[in-house]
Amino acid sequence: MTTKTVVLLLFAILISMPSNAATSKIGTTRVLSEGQLPVDARLGPLRHLSHDYFPFRQVESLEAWEKRAAKLRRQVEVATGMWPRPTRTPLRAVVHSPVDRDDYTVSRVYFESFPGHFVTGSLYRPKNKNGRLPAVLTPHGHFPEGRFHAYSDKELKDQISIGAERFLAGGRHPIQSRCVQLARMGCVVFLYDLDGYADSVQRVNHRNGVRKHMNSKQGWGLASPRAELQLQNLMGLQTWNSVRALDFLSSLPDVDPNRIAVTGASGGGTQTFILMAVDERPAAAVPCVMVSTGMQGGCNCENAPYLRIGAGNIDLAALAAPRPMGLTAADDWTVELETKGYPDLVKIYSMYGQQDRLRAVFHTEFKHNYNSVNRMFMYGCMNDFLGLGFETPILERDFVPLSKEESTVWTEDHPAPTGDQVGETHEKAMLRWWTEDSQKQLGGNQEAVVSAWDAIIGQKLEEVGKVDVEVVRDVGLGDYQAQLVLLNPKSAKQQLPAMIVRPQSNDRAETVLWLTDTGKAGLINKVGEPTRDVKKLLDAGFTVVGVDLLYQGEFLADGGKLAHQPMSHLYPQKSHDTRAPWELFSGYTYGYNRPLFSSRVQDVLTAIHALQAEKNPSQIHLVGQGRESGAIALAARLQAGDAVDRTVAATEGFRFASVTEFDDPMFLPGAVKYGDVERLVQLVGDLVGDEILWLDDRDSSQAATTIAAWILR
Repeated sequence: MTTKTVVLLLFAILISMPSNAATSKIGTTRVLSEGQLPVDARLGPLRHLSHDYFPFRQVESLEAWEKRAAKLRRQVEVATGMWPRPTRTPLRAVVHSPVDRDDYTVSRVYFESFPGHFVTGSLYRPKNKNGRLPAVLTPHGHFPEGRFHAYSDKELKDQISIGAERFLAGGRHPIQSRCVQLARMGCVVFLYDLDGYADSVQRVNHRNGVRKHMNSKQGWGLASPRAELQLQNLMGLQTWNSVRALDFLSSLPDVDPNRIAVTGASGGGTQTFILMAVDERPAAAVPCVMVSTGMQGGCNCENAPYLRIGAGNIDLAALAAPRPMGLTAADDWTVELETKGYPDLVKIYSMYGQQDRLRAVFHTEFKHNYNSVNRMFMYGCMNDFLGLGFETPILERDFVPLSKEESTVWTEDHPAPTGDQVGETHEKAMLRWWTEDSQKQLGGNQEAVVSAWDAIIGQKLEEVGKVDVEVVRDVGLGDYQAQLVLLNPKSAKQQLPAMIVRPQSNDRAETVLWLTDTGKAGLINKVGEPTRDVKKLLDAGFTVVGVDLLYQGEFLADGGKLAHQPMSHLYPQKSHDTRAPWELFSGYTYGYNRPLFSSRVQDVLTAIHALQAEKNPSQIHLVGQGRESGAIALAARLQAGDAVDRTVAATEGFRFASVTEFDDPMFLPGAVKYGDVERLVQLVGDLVGDEILWLDDRDSSQAATTIAAWILR
């Protein structure tokens, strides 16, 4: 057999072997050694609410804090569905059937936060008081039965024996206790139900998991992918209930709207500091046993997508500054508050010159509580914060508690909701109204939509720090030379493999950053050369750059395509089969970690920032080609300011509204609420005029040719 015969035989064998085009192309463009993944912290375990430590993000000055606080407040508003606020519809408040006690009365209350959705509670009023009075809004937290909570005989005995409670009635009914004492101090007090607790009966459960039948175009419920695409969640519902409860209190003729404070413990503590974050009206707050650098709140109603990305409860509580605030700690996740978190809050209040407005007690001898010891502290806070004028210490005395029959809002004359006013029918109707209201408000409000996308993406180009470009090696791609590089942002432990293909003549000084769904390998054909349309750009003098975004190309061991983005859950150590459905709520992932889409957009901004320093190209053009990359390019262009000239997005018919699973790589909470792909195109068009081309044909076979021709025009 001749040498020529052997060569021909080997060639025949090679071309007859099955090949994986994606893998072979990655081999051509691979920056790292075979089997090596980028050094990128985002490939590690996701953050979740039970991480050991959520430290406050330090700031150097009051100016720096107020700039960060404005951005964080918008993040909270977007996360909770409060951007924009739902339309304030008539409360239609009903106050009825007061129960008379020695020096106060308790009335039953219900009003509508959304049309047809009732907030229920008890209104405590002091007797023999004239004029407008201070008031306290108090959510109860996740104590059994909520507003109706009562300790058993054994629990009461234990509480008294350890010094947590002093009186039989007050100790058995600690939630009523604080309302009674505040009323005796001259305050109007509104104790309102968590959604799904006590008299809040329209939704059967306080929290839900995904219900497949509640995730359709015709109607959806909370905790579903469709709800999250609209940023409709239980935390948002309860936050709006709190805002409307504040509206209700402020509207009462005997309440001074400038002297309303808020206090609650556990989940009620979360509601307290979140209300302070989104509403400027409360004059003061005492959130108990919840503000800490430890566990951040375990219920669906304390979590929402985007809420704690880059922040924790210390940061969120700091949004109340410089308004007066009191804090308590216990032998729970707040046990280290005195040394972790509280000193940071002291610094913030000191920056305002108002350190005397921040107080705390650290009774870590008690488990999770709002017991009489901590209530005494709260009374002292309210006395000073609201100017009540009592001598301290302020001690409770016992009282005649309300029975459940005396507390319940629903009576024969005021019957509880039934029929279509309850259950899944009501839930769908409520979310439908919320959706339609948001669409009306956002229709012509470009500024609000842009602000929301800022929060969703989490970064603008000017916020990208220095990026080191590490040249790994030069390779030949047919008639062209390419540099294989690593983009290393200095401010984050991240690494992006990229390829810079240079033209034979580099007089043009224009660069095209071309994104594909398979990363930089999408720019190379099966024989290891630039694709036909990339060649057209190179031959016209353009430099063409490809990059592997997070979980593309070299981020995947097999070089394939990511099918599911990583998820975290309430208890990551549990197996999927042992989790309750509500524990799979997406807020446990996306409340602490950027959705993959947002991370990829940030990667594009990193690449653009690096290119700005790359031999100072006169123009940078951005191309996104593919079901994923088209929308990524649009969002990146929106965040890139004037750094990008021409933009092409070939989206292949993709819409965020078509995403039906939380772990879809393109699942992006809020994307449908804020206009989907069409609104991104409109926003970018408003920004760049006619320098954008949108190709939406599902048949993408000719897209690259059209893209190249448009760039070259």
